[in-house]
Amino acid sequence: MSRVHDMGGQTGFGPVPVNDDGMPAFEADWEARVYALAAVLRQRGLFNSDELRDAIERLPPERYLEASYYERWLGAVETLVEEKGLA
Repeated sequence: MSRVHDMGGQTGFGPVPVNDDGMPAFEADWEARVYALAAVLRQRGLFNSDELRDAIERLPPERYLEASYYERWLGAVETLVEEKGLA
């Protein structure tokens, strides 16, 4: 099944920004917090990287396309927290 994220070969979306050290660049403090939240939840075994990726890919197409990189992560974390009854 093809999902909206499956844009292989399409142009116009630009590169994923990274710092000189190869780590993701954060344009705002909240992005770093979302990254850290996802990392802590994964480290505690509440979900894994595959589940996070799948939750990102399950975002509704209009939300996925309108969202920034870390807005997608936030939406995925929200989805997983709700689905797993963590909140």
